[in-house]
Amino acid sequence: MPSKALITGIAGQDGSYLSELLLDKGYEVHGIVRRVDLEDPDHRLGRLKPIQDRLTLHSASLENYPSIVRVVAEIQPDECYHLAAQSFVNYSFDDEFSTINTNINGTHYMLSAVKEKAPRCRFYFAASSEMFGLVQETPQKETTSFHPRSPYGISKVAGFHLTQNYRESYKLFALSGILFNHESPRRGYEFVTRKITNAVAQIKLGMAKELRLGNLEAKRDWGFAGDYVKAMWLMLQQDVPQDYVIATNEHHSVKQFLELAFGHVNLDWRDYVLVDKKFYRSAEVESLRGDYSKAKKELGWSPTVKFAELVKMMVDADLELNQKILSTKSV
Repeated sequence: MPSKALITGIAGQDGSYLSELLLDKGYEVHGIVRRVDLEDPDHRLGRLKPIQDRLTLHSASLENYPSIVRVVAEIQPDECYHLAAQSFVNYSFDDEFSTINTNINGTHYMLSAVKEKAPRCRFYFAASSEMFGLVQETPQKETTSFHPRSPYGISKVAGFHLTQNYRESYKLFALSGILFNHESPRRGYEFVTRKITNAVAQIKLGMAKELRLGNLEAKRDWGFAGDYVKAMWLMLQQDVPQDYVIATNEHHSVKQFLELAFGHVNLDWRDYVLVDKKFYRSAEVESLRGDYSKAKKELGWSPTVKFAELVKMMVDADLELNQKILSTKSV
C-alpha cells in the first residue's frame, strides 16, 4: 500500500509543491481545506488545478478541533505536514489576536489529533526564521535563541515548543523545519517578492506606473520553495525526529531584489519605486541568514536554485501571466 500523507495548507505555495513531490513518490495525498475553498475551487485552489484529480481534499477548520480529529481518524496518515497558518507578517500586526489564536490553536489541535487518532504518524511543523527576529547571532542555526518581533513570529515559537513537547512527552515522531524565506512563481501577491515581480511585469507591459514598498534595506535569506519542500520530506524519513534549519546561508536586501527584477526587463528600479512608510513593520527584523549545514550533513540537502535565478524565474512567470491577462482583455 502507498504511504498516506495529510497536508494542512495544501492550497498554498508550499502545499502545492509538496503535493506534487509526494504524488511523484507514489503517496496517497490528502489535504485539509476550508469548505469555502471547495465551493470556489478555480479561485481558491488554483495552485492545485493540475493535480487536483489525484488528491483527496477534506473540508475541516483548524479552528474546530472535532473536525480535525474526524479527518485524522478517517485518513490514518503515515505522515502529516502542518503547513497551514496565517503567514503574512504584516497582517499579523493588524490582527494579532486572530493570528496568535489560529496559529497556536491550529498546531495544538493537529498535534493532539495525531496523538489520539494516529500515534504512529510522523508530524512535520512548519516553523519559521521569523522566530529568530532580533537575531542573537549570524548566521542563525538550530541552537540560536529566539527573539520574535511579530505576532506571527511569536505564534511560530509557540508552535515549535508545542511540537517539541509532544515529541518529548508523548514520544510522537514530531519535528520542526525552521525554513527561511522561500519563494516561487506561486508565492502570494501580498509577499514583497511577488509584489515586486508582479509589479515589474505590469510596469514593463504598461499596466502599472509605480511600486510602493517599505524598508528597502531589510535583508532576507531567499530560496526556492520547490527545493524547501524536499527538505520537509527528508526530515520525516530520518530514524530520529530532529529540528532543522533550511536556508541558503546567503542574504540579500530588498533593494538587491529590486535591482535584479527590474534589471531583468532592462528597467531602472529607481524610476518606479516609491518608499511608503505605511509598509514598514511596527518592529522590523533587519536581517536573517540561515546556516543549513546540519541539513546538508544529515539530510544530504542543499539548495539548487540561486538567488538571481529565483528572481528571474519569478519575473518571467509574472510576465507570462500578465501577458495572458492583457490578451484576454483585448479579445
